[in-house]
Amino acid sequence: LDMANNSFRGSKHGRRGEANHETEFSCSLMELRSLMELRGPEALSRIKECYRDVNGLCARLRTSPVEGLDGNPEDINRRKQEFGKNVIPPKKPKTFVQLVWEALQDVTLIILEVAAIISLGLSFYHAPETKKQNCGRAVGGVDDEGEAQAGWIEGAAILLSVVCVVLVTAFNDWSKEKQFRSLQCRIEQEQKFTVVRGGQVIQINVSELVVGDIAQVKYGDLLPADGVLIQGNDLKIDESSLTGESDHVKKSVEKDPMLLSGTHVMEGSGKMVVTAVGVNSQTGIIFTLLGASEDGDVEAEKEKKKKDKKDDNKDEANVEMQPLNNDGEPERKKLPKKEKSVLQGKLTKLAVQIGKAGLFMSVITVLILVTRFLIDIFWIQGVHWSKHCLPIYIQYMVKFFIIGVTVLVVAVPEGLPLAVTISLAYSVKKMMKDNNLVRHLDACETMGNATAICSDKTGTLTMNRMTVVQAYIAGCCYKKVPEPDQLPAKILDLLVLGIGVNCAYTSKIMPPEKEGGLPRQVGNKTECALLGFTLDLHRDYQTIRNEIPEEKLFKVYTFNSVRKSMSTVLKNSDGSYRMFSKGAAELLLKKCCKILMSNGETKILKPLDRDHLVKKAIEPMALDGLRTICLAYRDFPCADGEPDWDDESHILSGLTCISVVGIEDPVRPEVPEAIRKCQRAGITVRMVTGDNVNTARAIAIKCGILQPGDDFLCIEGKEFNRRIRNELGEIEQERIDKIWPKLRVLARSSPTDKHTLVKGIIDSTILEQRQVVAVTGDGTNDGPALKKADVGFAMGIAGTDVAKEASDIILTDDNFSSIVKAVMWGRNVYDSISKFLQFQLTVNVVAVIVAFTGACITQDSPLKAVQMLWVNLIMDTFASLALATEPPTEALLLRKPYGRKKPLISRTMMKNIFGHCIYQLTVIFTLLFVGEKLLNIDSGRDAPLHGPPSEHYTIVFNTFVLMQIFNELNARKIHGERNVFEGVFRNPVFCSIILGTLITQIIIVQFGGKPFSCSGLSIEQWLWCVFLGFGTLLWGQLVSSVPTSWLKFLKTAGHGTHQDDIPEEELEEMNCLDEIDHAEMELRRGQVLWCRGLNRIQTQIRVVNAFRDSVSPYEGLETPESRSSIHNFMTHPEFRIEDSEPQIPLIDENEEEDDAPTKRNSIVVPPLQTELPNVPSAPSSPSQNNTSLEHVAPVHKDTSRSGLIPPNSAGLPPCPGSPLHSLETSL
Repeated sequence: LDMANNSFRGSKHGRRGEANHETEFSCSLMELRSLMELRGPEALSRIKECYRDVNGLCARLRTSPVEGLDGNPEDINRRKQEFGKNVIPPKKPKTFVQLVWEALQDVTLIILEVAAIISLGLSFYHAPETKKQNCGRAVGGVDDEGEAQAGWIEGAAILLSVVCVVLVTAFNDWSKEKQFRSLQCRIEQEQKFTVVRGGQVIQINVSELVVGDIAQVKYGDLLPADGVLIQGNDLKIDESSLTGESDHVKKSVEKDPMLLSGTHVMEGSGKMVVTAVGVNSQTGIIFTLLGASEDGDVEAEKEKKKKDKKDDNKDEANVEMQPLNNDGEPERKKLPKKEKSVLQGKLTKLAVQIGKAGLFMSVITVLILVTRFLIDIFWIQGVHWSKHCLPIYIQYMVKFFIIGVTVLVVAVPEGLPLAVTISLAYSVKKMMKDNNLVRHLDACETMGNATAICSDKTGTLTMNRMTVVQAYIAGCCYKKVPEPDQLPAKILDLLVLGIGVNCAYTSKIMPPEKEGGLPRQVGNKTECALLGFTLDLHRDYQTIRNEIPEEKLFKVYTFNSVRKSMSTVLKNSDGSYRMFSKGAAELLLKKCCKILMSNGETKILKPLDRDHLVKKAIEPMALDGLRTICLAYRDFPCADGEPDWDDESHILSGLTCISVVGIEDPVRPEVPEAIRKCQRAGITVRMVTGDNVNTARAIAIKCGILQPGDDFLCIEGKEFNRRIRNELGEIEQERIDKIWPKLRVLARSSPTDKHTLVKGIIDSTILEQRQVVAVTGDGTNDGPALKKADVGFAMGIAGTDVAKEASDIILTDDNFSSIVKAVMWGRNVYDSISKFLQFQLTVNVVAVIVAFTGACITQDSPLKAVQMLWVNLIMDTFASLALATEPPTEALLLRKPYGRKKPLISRTMMKNIFGHCIYQLTVIFTLLFVGEKLLNIDSGRDAPLHGPPSEHYTIVFNTFVLMQIFNELNARKIHGERNVFEGVFRNPVFCSIILGTLITQIIIVQFGGKPFSCSGLSIEQWLWCVFLGFGTLLWGQLVSSVPTSWLKFLKTAGHGTHQDDIPEEELEEMNCLDEIDHAEMELRRGQVLWCRGLNRIQTQIRVVNAFRDSVSPYEGLETPESRSSIHNFMTHPEFRIEDSEPQIPLIDENEEEDDAPTKRNSIVVPPLQTELPNVPSAPSSPSQNNTSLEHVAPVHKDTSRSGLIPPNSAGLPPCPGSPLHSLETSL
């Protein structure tokens, strides 16, 4: 109750003024709220007690069940004040200060801060002059008192750079949070709901809903507020997000009219009056509890957790889509939906490994420095221990400690997580422009690894703009829509009436938005096609709907995935009933026993007639790629008494067929190209659709999923299920493994089939790398498959809220080609991270080795702490920005997916890293140890503790940084490409960062002075530095000329799985397989020419020998599957093609379904077309494809794909019947 009071503080003034509001609402907020707490019978009795019925409730809320609210802004605002808005106030975002505090928790930074503070403290201590003499000579050389005063600068500079790093990190986190919030807002604005206002059906933003609104609920909605049902057709709700019970709850005005926010409509449709919104709705109450628990009431949290355990959907359902959380909060609660993304797993592991190595190096550095110092002072110089010298010794120890920490700082790649975040955030932002709304960051990168896409047909591959183009009415087939005078009047009236009442009243055809455009289709597109058909017949469906409003419909059996049909029952004035049905033609025709003929009479439909009708009307339509819909009706006369409306199988039988129509949904023009790109990129596209197998195949061929001549499977859900289940009806993974590699089209499939297929592909182990599957879906029933898939794409326009809920990425334009963009971005993220790693590791290795050896040999790191921090800033923060924002190129789609086990750092990258390290170390050490002689300057190696910065060390530092800047260009290519400048100007971020770094470096060197331990350099010295830096580009060309395969000793790093799980040989193979190495390719081109020449000579010799010894000339050459000759057909009867009996049933709809699999194993090898004229040639036009595809079985055209095909599925017949054998015998 305490919580309840909390949430009503805002409406105190509302209650004070209740007296004068009496006239308006005779329901108080508390009253409605207590009503919504009740369920089922209790709720009904409360409604009866207080309001008589639902209409009474509407009257007291001053709203009309038919007309809705009048939509007057004053009234709407008053309702918002009285009953609250439909938003749940977001949790406050973290403030910048909190983020800074979080960034400060970093261990390395804390170590640095401590070191800097100690260093600062000690720099203010001056030992008395006399004592200094006795403390050993290492301290000597502090000539000038003023110089000694400047000792504090180093400590201060370290603190300053720590502040910089912290601010940058905090700012990044802050902008990420902000991006999430804007994304969340965008998702919310997309969510609309249908309400009736002023008698008009309109769509409004969910946040605009008010108490008293009449809302239309339909299949697939996620309810945005609580309400009471006014009228429902067969409504079923999934309340698992609130109750945890997974069974669907039937809702009806008589039994259980309570609808709760955050629940999903799984079936049916209806209207409800909204009774509670925002904080007062059921979801809102849970949220408020959550908010309270964060302030210390942990009990509610525990309760919730218990509830979550029961709950399938966790509280995602109520967390995510409410128009509430304008923040990224739920996002964070929801991230554990999938395990840590592959990339992050690999990176964390790599970072830990590098960190450990860095720690080891830094500890050793400190130990060596300390030991050398102690040996030098107490043993070589023989100084005696005295208390007075202690502060001076400590000063040295701190200096050594700082050097050690610096080594550690440089070694730990704290830029890695930053790079991933930047790269992903940047991609997500850009993907919005490519119509991808990313809901989970990691989905973006997983998409780059995708190996299979299971796509819906309607709306994704096709335009989802349905039109009726062919019809079979009254015994005649019309290839285009008939004129009204061609049809008998009785049939025409029946047809128009049936379509008018038996399409959801939410589907309608609106006038076009632009002049001359196409009419807009609102609602279900198939229904819109039928409504459009009535308009083409010059009749208006709206007049029928005005005569028979939705309230007058006696009963509606709404469409669902089990029924695959929709029926509406009308009660006639004489007490008889008439039912209109529509549904998939081949299913509904089986339930018809009569058909209307041209004279308006009905004729009995015998099974033979039905088959004739299927062959004459349905199949030709399906082969043209049309979706076939049957329209039928049935009369229930008074004499038969009241039918049992719940016995669906009886009700839906004995129908009379009025017409069969063919609906065309044209393929989107950009889809075939997109699918070609996918196939080139090594991604298999499969089509999973509810349409029949002929339509599906026709569309698949138009899209390019099936090519004429491929031997891929194209089967129905029924057949698929038969093949994957054993005798007990259980699904077996081995059986799925036999099917999925060749499956391209799954027709007439149920959502369960889709889920089974996705699960089967993901769990499959027949290919060496685990398949990464992306799935598109739009219906409520696609939820499970979308959740199961590695990446779920929901349709932004046609998709239901439930589908969007389960998805990772929302396609805002419902277009398949946007998925290809997502693949490109995903691969780009992966490559960006690799580029950054390649750059980062080069710097790390060089800096650590330089600091380590320098410290050990000269007792002082050549790169000072502050300089190291600057290098760290360049290479971590800026480089991650520069390299992580490279835009994707088409070239990314020319390679196969990397696979989940591919190491982050390939061999080629290792080669680049080590190659550049060699150059940089050589340059640095040359400068360090003989630089003063070469450049004719004073040596900086034995400078005193607080001595002035030397030119010598400044040159070393400057050269080091310039080498990194030039190496950043090299890092842009990770597969050893030659041209590192390609497309560099397309990335303004990169150019500006390189320029910015250069300018800052010049300022630091020339004016950095004491804090940066730099002294200004002359022009000549600068030119030397730039020349040595530029050398990395030239050296890069040399490195990329060495083929990786020569360097067998290089290992890969950054494996996702534990390396121990992968045997050594497999690792070797994996590395060789995945390498893309341009140097190798160049070498190969040269070798190929040689090999060709040699091969030709060898083949000729072998052919000559063959004729001498009758050995097959093909022995040891390529596999015979790509060769076929006329002899095959002459020597072996099983190869003879006599008639066009289909040898390989591409249509698995044939009656001989059962023996289809056995036939499939005896593949016919077609002859070369020039040799046998009687074989049908490969068809060119898609409409002929289907007929001729069945006659000639294909040869594998594409040998690259044949690797994917399991040996047992459909190879060639065993040895004696092989072309090889036949050739030998004929020879």
